[in-house]
Amino acid sequence: MTYRFLKGHGTENDFVLLPDPDGTVHGDLSAERVRALCDRRAGIGGDGVLRAIRREDRWFMDYRNSDGSISEMCGNGVRVFARYLLDHEGASAPLEIDTRDGVKTITLDGDLVTVDMGTPAVFDTTKVTVGDVVHEALHVSMGNPHAVAFVDSLDEAGSLLTAPGHDEALYPEGVNVEFVQRRGEHHVAMRVHERGSGETRSCGTGACAVMVAAALADDAPRGTTYRVDVPGGTLRIVWTDGGRILMTGPAVLVAEGQTDL
Repeated sequence: MTYRFLKGHGTENDFVLLPDPDGTVHGDLSAERVRALCDRRAGIGGDGVLRAIRREDRWFMDYRNSDGSISEMCGNGVRVFARYLLDHEGASAPLEIDTRDGVKTITLDGDLVTVDMGTPAVFDTTKVTVGDVVHEALHVSMGNPHAVAFVDSLDEAGSLLTAPGHDEALYPEGVNVEFVQRRGEHHVAMRVHERGSGETRSCGTGACAVMVAAALADDAPRGTTYRVDVPGGTLRIVWTDGGRILMTGPAVLVAEGQTDL
């Protein structure tokens, strides 16, 4: 079977997008197909797959990590998903997108895309390890789990070829681990190991979790904008007076075509 695909990225966190309006083209999307599509040598290449399915009055973002596992949410992915709907499906902003973490509202700021990521949940501190080094981390949920560790240098994250050690009882499905270095007032940089994908150039939900952890540590007033630098670019994130997290960043479609992978 030959089918259509698009390729896009948000701060170089890249995705294969599969239009599937009525959910019949790809059926039960298999982990094997996701892995084939995301393969950077034998496939199209990506950190994950976004499948666009129409559900009554909204589009549903069916997101899979590059290893084929299902994830609740992807902050960079939902911006790329929105760019597809705006450019190819006649959608207009503000736009509501259904995800496994509920409905996300999208607005535009020039060429940038802003997404309301919802309300964060902050839990107790935990531990993550890189080699023999133990780092204290804050457990934050943005619909998916994160462990945020502040370090003096991002080199302390190591290669991130394998997942940092973590509390498997606390995170039975795995965890996204962010290592954060302060760069200035309301300005941080991060590296991330995404569960199911490894180290990626960016993680939208991770950047939001990092902003939450930094704002709490700084006792920053609500409404303060943080700059979060990722290897693939920059995101700007606000924790509003109403308790919502608004993330703004680019979303770019770079290719489309046909594949039989």
